[in-house]
Amino acid sequence: MNSPLLQLLVLAGIAIFLILRLKSVLGTREGFEKPPLPKQNADRNKPEFEVIEGGPDRDITDHVPEDSDTAETLAAMKRVEPSFSVSDFVQGARGAYEMIVMSFERGEVEQIRPYLAEDVYETFAEVVRHREEQGLTIEAEFIGVREVALVDARFDKDTNEAEITIRLVGELTSVVRDRAGEIVEGSPNTVKRQKDVWTFARVMGSPDPNWLLVATDA
Repeated sequence: MNSPLLQLLVLAGIAIFLILRLKSVLGTREGFEKPPLPKQNADRNKPEFEVIEGGPDRDITDHVPEDSDTAETLAAMKRVEPSFSVSDFVQGARGAYEMIVMSFERGEVEQIRPYLAEDVYETFAEVVRHREEQGLTIEAEFIGVREVALVDARFDKDTNEAEITIRLVGELTSVVRDRAGEIVEGSPNTVKRQKDVWTFARVMGSPDPNWLLVATDA
């Protein structure tokens, strides 16, 4: 027997051995097997877990009831300015509250003028002037914001002017001293709770991102 024929027989034997070995490991298919579903049918039978459109906007419903007029007003604002975030606004109002309150307490209203409507600025400045004329100074320390809640929103679709009203409850210590340095009101060891309702305004879609404080109410 020549060498090529011998090699061919050896290779054939090895191939038969491998086929038998694979059958013992993988098993064999018997009977009728359903063909794989066409892609269209498979997709039709696949459960639909995600909702692309039509769900509630959590950025809004986390702050106001879903079916309220305020929710619809906020949605109208977002249609004009899709990048507007209610949650970011509420967080910004919290920070603005501390900054404005403390600047007012210290008599530094000029520093916060860019964030105040003109009539609000004049009211704050008048109080500070009156305080200075009496020789009174205030020492205050801001403890924190106890509560912040969105209570109302208004939107003019013709001018895109928006107003959002926030209720805030802050905690701080405050001491009023006279010219001699004597305490005439408050205590450095007593934390007082201050409640305010503030309204901020802005033109939606405007390149200026700043909201102005346009109204204050205790």
